Amino acid sequence: QVQLAESGGGLVQAGGSLRLSCAASGNIGTLIEMGWYRQVPGKQRELVATIASAGSTNYADSVKGRFAISRDNANYTVYLQMNSLKPEDTATYYCMTKARRVYVFNYWGKGTLVTVSS
Repeated sequence: QVQLAESGGGLVQAGGSLRLSCAASGNIGTLIEMGWYRQVPGKQRELVATIASAGSTNYADSVKGRFAISRDNANYTVYLQMNSLKPEDTATYYCMTKARRVYVFNYWGKGTLVTVSS
């Protein structure tokens, strides 16, 4: 069974920074991609950033230049450094791990709340 342990959420003032971490454990299989998504009540979950096993990254336009995703492959850990935070970044952030065990699975964390005050 795969588990994703997220940490690093909290309350921060606009312009501040936070760093999210997510460690994957269990019988993960072959790692394909790790990333972060976010969701606010009443809206669909949206992509924030992903990083592939080869290291390529993808960011939502709204966070480009402010957020940076990185990964520790050896420890199946992904990080999201969030700088210049804005009130509109307030959301629950979910860690996602995509891996192959015969078939491809997407695993999700339980989420960590980020609140940016104005």
